[in-house]
Amino acid sequence: MQITVSRARLQVALLAVMAVIAGAGLAVEVLKPLLHLRSQSGVVPLFSLSYEQNVPTWYTSSLLFVCSLTLAAIAVGARRTGKFVKHWWGLSAAFLYISLDEVVEIHEAASSWLDLGGVLYFSWVIPAAAVVALFAVAYLKFLSHLPRETRNRFLLSGGIYVTGALVLELPLGYWTERAGSDNLIYALIDFVEESLEMLGVNLFLLALVDHLAVQGWTIGFSQAAPEPRPAAAPSPT
Repeated sequence: MQITVSRARLQVALLAVMAVIAGAGLAVEVLKPLLHLRSQSGVVPLFSLSYEQNVPTWYTSSLLFVCSLTLAAIAVGARRTGKFVKHWWGLSAAFLYISLDEVVEIHEAASSWLDLGGVLYFSWVIPAAAVVALFAVAYLKFLSHLPRETRNRFLLSGGIYVTGALVLELPLGYWTERAGSDNLIYALIDFVEESLEMLGVNLFLLALVDHLAVQGWTIGFSQAAPEPRPAAAPSPT
């Protein structure tokens, strides 16, 4: 028996789960002041996109980890041609790191290196922007050799993710310094930020799945056929 996952159904499932998680996060933030929900326990810290170690965090981390595994599979397949194998492995390692960082917040430690304010209140964006720029330069040749559609989808999903993860940290930092983080405006900015991150990762994963399909891969589950039973010995007469 073999069950093959439809690409269209995979896309609907991924985006539907994302919409539910993002919608739940927005709902608890909007309802928090109306229903006087507690900020330190209950549904708010469990579903809010502004909190860590909760459902949205683990969801995003899991998506990033799946991307890392998919990139590793592509890297293994690329060994047949020998083209850009190290680049595929580099992407796999990068997504594995980001997946871990999503859970343990390694990047937050970088904010202690610089004591800035305003849009640079979250000062970790400075070293992060430098890393992103270096990474982009290192992958220019890799991108130029990808099929046009794949390249465009990689750039689109990457741009969406970086906008959410990095660019929107600037207005979020500005507002945090002015009004703190326990208010609806902060929650709305963070909602847009985290939603863009989730959307970017989902689009990237779908692009990877389509790239695998072009390479002849299929996503499916199979079950080995049961071994035939040995014929019964004839009874003695």
